[in-house]
Amino acid sequence: MRPSAPLLLDEAWRSLGGDPAFTAYVSFTGRADTLPARLPVTEMAQATAAAAGLAAAEFASVRSGAQPVPVTVDSEATAIAFTSERHLRLNGRPQGGMDPLSKFFVCADGVIRVHGNYPHHRAALFHALDITGMPEDPAEAVALALLPLPVAVAEERIRDAGGLAFAVLAPEEWRAHPHGVQVADDPLLTRRRLGAPSPRRSGVPVSPDGTVLPASGVRVLDFTRVIAGPVATRALSLLGADVLRVDSPRLPELPAQHLDTGLGKRSALLDLDTPQGRAALDGLLAEADVVVTGYRPGALARFGLDPEALAARHPGIVTANLSAWGGPGPWSRLRGFDSLVQGPTGIAHIEADGDDRPGVLPAQALDHGTGYLLAAGVLRSLTERQADGVGSHIELALARTAAWLLRHHDPEEHLPGFPRRVAAARHLGFKVAEQGELAYALPPFALKGGPTDWSAAPVPWGSSPAAWW
Repeated sequence: MRPSAPLLLDEAWRSLGGDPAFTAYVSFTGRADTLPARLPVTEMAQATAAAAGLAAAEFASVRSGAQPVPVTVDSEATAIAFTSERHLRLNGRPQGGMDPLSKFFVCADGVIRVHGNYPHHRAALFHALDITGMPEDPAEAVALALLPLPVAVAEERIRDAGGLAFAVLAPEEWRAHPHGVQVADDPLLTRRRLGAPSPRRSGVPVSPDGTVLPASGVRVLDFTRVIAGPVATRALSLLGADVLRVDSPRLPELPAQHLDTGLGKRSALLDLDTPQGRAALDGLLAEADVVVTGYRPGALARFGLDPEALAARHPGIVTANLSAWGGPGPWSRLRGFDSLVQGPTGIAHIEADGDDRPGVLPAQALDHGTGYLLAAGVLRSLTERQADGVGSHIELALARTAAWLLRHHDPEEHLPGFPRRVAAARHLGFKVAEQGELAYALPPFALKGGPTDWSAAPVPWGSSPAAWW
């Protein structure tokens, strides 16, 4: 039986440690086929967006002493938000899209999913497959090189070269896989209190014009990339947080991705391998309320960004880490993206089309869903800190979100018919950015009296000073 959005919200809210009675403040509207799939994607999308909205309402209530405001989550608005990259326009032109090499390829004994969106991943793929120069048709060259290789051999070669590749597995194969076994027993997310109490508190969350801004005055240091982490910090910026995204000058960013997820934030570059970069980081950490990282577990520990070190140096701080595969487990150190996680976890197998070619979810739902859960976890941790001054650490992974979605798979569920067209225009916002005229998806949840759009357009990537306002 297909689960409802309220049922999935109940599960997510319990994972977040929230009061079950609070879910009564959420109203779901719209039809249930806006993100059609064999898996309950529309319902999951609404539930995770609702969790973020509900956590925001709770935090605002604790800060103001008033009753929580109602939260509404519309399925059409959610569908547009979860496919935001498809609706992004700069000066009227679509932006981005998946690289032709980010797709499924046939190998000698199975199917593999690779990734080529970033130049360094594309270069690693070519190197692993002995493709020299720039072929006239890169996808055809990769297809020909992969065809005679067993999947396991192709995976190993591409990963050893620094690329990304994962076999497509059936759900039962993933359940038997060592990392699949680990993830199957993991909770949707983990959240633990950490460190000594601190006098950190936040004031009344209302702007001068009376808008409810639950996270106003909260400073968020954002070390995330790609989609899930930036979606989480974008949601926090919507709610009034001062979000400063920090990137390494050595890692490229896709312009369209930054436009899509950079709303309301500032963007700075810091080279943490230099004394100057580490000094700037120390200054930022001293005044940060929240630090969100989107790298593999432990990847930033050498810069003092592991949760225990941060809690010891900055009591009351809230930290969160997002990864592709989670840990512990044999894949905890591997990189990955939503589209890649769908392959081995069985999702691509379940969503296969009529001729058994692997399928995909109708949105990057693992990314967006995990992002809203991350935002909810941060807000719930801030709510608890408001009472006792103690910080928290939150752990999430795309593979954990996938496991949660898969637990609600009904093998008898048929692919829903093609849905009625979603009226995208009323769920889009428009701003003039330095880059040009921008059209973008609006948030998937609404708080009564709260913001309905971000306060500012994305700034050019890396253009902000590494300092708080």
